[in-house]
Amino acid sequence: MPKCVYCGKMYEPPKGLTLVSKDGSVKYLCSSKCRKNMLMKRRKVRWIKKSKRVE
Repeated sequence: MPKCVYCGKMYEPPKGLTLVSKDGSVKYLCSSKCRKNMLMKRRKVRWIKKSKRVE
């Protein structure tokens, strides 16, 4: 099971997104919400802190 690089959530393989950079690094994202926030370089989002606190 891949782990989202933005929020840290584990998700099933058919769901989510896989981003491959030009340098060959692979980033797994659980949703488009995580992808959009990562591209805007947001790190202090309330829903991330709540999910990390539960785990």
